Amino acid sequence: MDIKIQLIVVFGALFSMSYLLNMIRKKRLELRYALSWLGVGVSVIILACFPDLLAWIAEKIGIASPVNMLFFFGFLFALAIILTLTMSLSRMSIRVKNWHRS
Repeated sequence: MDIKIQLIVVFGALFSMSYLLNMIRKKRLELRYALSWLGVGVSVIILACFPDLLAWIAEKIGIASPVNMLFFFGFLFALAIILTLTMSLSRMSIRVKNWHRS
């Protein structure tokens, strides 16, 4: 990976993470929902600084291409977000049902 692209990715991730932290500070986003996004930002920075790391992880897991590994990570992240939001929605639904009963 070219150093220019690495720098752009790192600065983009740092900007996104600072924006998320600002949203948390202004109470527009709860920390528990932002933690996964902050984790993605840290992961992107690590992979941008060490581009061979993704190929090494893919080789150790047995995935043929680092790009496929990246898609696999994205799929797992999307599943985690969906599960978190579903749990939150279920809790809110139970609260509303209990509130209407009382």
